This record gives sequence, structure tokens and C-alpha cells, in this order.
Amino acid sequence: MATVECRSIHKMYGALEVMRDFNLHVNDHEFVVFLGPSGCGKSTMLRMIAGLEDISSGDLLIGGERMNDRDPGERGIAMVFQNYALYPHMSVRENIVFGLERAGVAKDAINARLAPVVDALGLEIYLGRKPAELSGGQQQRVAIARAMIKTPDVFLFDEPLSNLDAKLRGSLRVEIARLHRDLKTTSVYVTHDQLEAMTLADRIVLMKDGRIEQMGTPEEIYQAPATLFAAGFIGTPNMNFLDLDAADGTLTDADVHLSTPFSVRPGKVTVGIRPGSAKLTDTGGAIRGQVERNEFHGETRLVTVRSGRHEFNVAVPASTTLGEGQTIGLNVEPVDLHLFDPATGLRLRSN
Repeated sequence: MATVECRSIHKMYGALEVMRDFNLHVNDHEFVVFLGPSGCGKSTMLRMIAGLEDISSGDLLIGGERMNDRDPGERGIAMVFQNYALYPHMSVRENIVFGLERAGVAKDAINARLAPVVDALGLEIYLGRKPAELSGGQQQRVAIARAMIKTPDVFLFDEPLSNLDAKLRGSLRVEIARLHRDLKTTSVYVTHDQLEAMTLADRIVLMKDGRIEQMGTPEEIYQAPATLFAAGFIGTPNMNFLDLDAADGTLTDADVHLSTPFSVRPGKVTVGIRPGSAKLTDTGGAIRGQVERNEFHGETRLVTVRSGRHEFNVAVPASTTLGEGQTIGLNVEPVDLHLFDPATGLRLRSN
């Protein structure tokens, strides 16, 4: 059973605290993604799970056993790094089996393990080549194969796709998801790319400043962000934020007039609206403004609207014809509004 449990883990570099009371339970066979901006602590936490960083305080358990003082090779993990870390003088085959050979695994056993791994990753025709003869995507597949052949209990991925172009990232993302499903291992994956997180994760751990900001399924975090940070980080294009006055069931200022989805205490409220939630209207509109920019994105257009002091992005079908300077109206259903306390940044709940 390959569970991973972090109990009140802290990490200090001298007087600097970079991980703060980190608590997490990763279930057996679960795919968990650490997501967040650079410097939030996601790679540091992954390296502590791997045994590449010491834990300042707290406990790390893998399969129910405490691992704080265990060497990386004793933890039942395999790690895929951002840089491929392949031996340039070795062939693909030699790179993949090197760890097993060092561990004294018999040649027959190595060959038995090698065949299904290279078949799964489509590496058969590259076994005799050197890393310099491979593309970036092929080199990353070799790095994944080197981890797979160890048959670990837990896979750790440290931004493995960040050095690849968009098309390769998409294809390897599909391969990683398929391998996780087929191998039925526990996986912990680090990325700053929300698309990777949303498409791969059973559960996302959104991190900020060395702590967990929100944890949940991709749908939960997207549909009900717990904080302003979560709302602004998850979703492309980014959520719009309007600072409005709440009173008598409405959210208003001089340029905007919205109905609330539930009763809100009078005062200032930060309202979040996803660009796809705003709908064009020919008559009136809760938000009226002028088109400042119209970007063609293929199947959609991203239109920037100026409404008084507010700048608002709205996603519309690509066939929509709008000219710069044109006055338009927008409506938003109350259920599509996300309300936050501007002082604390926390999501406001229904009374």
C-alpha cells in the first residue's frame, strides 16, 4: 500500500521558514498535483518526500512507515526531474537499466522488466541511440522509463514537461496519465502549469508561500475557489475582479449593477466573474462599457471591455463581430458570481 502522509512538516533554511505546517494524505493509487507559482515550496516539498532535502520538523510516512531518516533508495520512490539527467555517453538502453545493474539485479530480470517499459513509451527503435540523438520529448520519455523500470511504490515528477514545446507537453501529458492508470501507482506531480494540473490530477494541492492555499479536485477548485489567490490562479483566461458595494441584494457602483446569489452583509465586496460567464446583450446590461481590444483565439475571441474604472475580459464565440470603441452590454447570472471578503481574501458563503 503506497500512501504518502505529511504530518505538520516544516522546512527551515537558517531563520527562513519555507514550508509551514504542511499536512497532506495522498491515497494509494492517487494522482496528486502540487500547483503554484515559483517559490511557493512545491519542489521543496517533493524533494523532502524523495529524501533529497531534510525535514526540519514533522513526520513523513510512506506506506505507513516513517521515512524522515531513510535514504532515498529505501523509500520505494522513483523521481523524474525537470532536466532529463541522462548519461550522455550511454545508450538509451544503458540509461534505462543503469540503476538496476548497480543494484545487482540479474540480467534476465532486467530484460523482462525492460520490454514492457520501452513498449509502453514507444522507445524500442531508440534503444541503441545516445541522448544527443534524441529530441527533448524522446529524452524525457527515457527519463520516465528509467523511473518506471524500478517498479516504485510512488512516482515523483518535478515539472517534467516544462522544457518541452506546447505540442510535446500535450502528448506526454496524455502518456503520463495513461501510465499512471495502467501501472496503478501513487503519483505526486509538481507543476506551475494549471492546464497540466487540471488534466492530470485526481486532487490538486494549490500552494502559496510554503503552505496549502486550497486542496480539492480540479472541478472543486475551479468552481468554488476558497480564496482570491485561488480564484486568480486557476482558470484561463483569468477571472475578472470587481470591487463593489453590497446593499439590498445588489452589488453596485457607478458603472455596474449585479444581483447577489445570496444575502451579503452591506459593505465592500470583491466580485469574481470568469470571462466565459459574461453574456452579451443588446438591451441594457448589468455591465456596460466600450470595447478596447478584441483578440482572436481560434474558437473564441477575448474581448477587453472598459466600464468606468473597471477593465473586464469576456470570452465570446469567434464569429462575434465587435469593433474597438463599440458600446456593449453584459449580463452575468447570479450563480456565476464568486464573492470574496476584500479584507481577508476568503470566499463568502451563503448565510
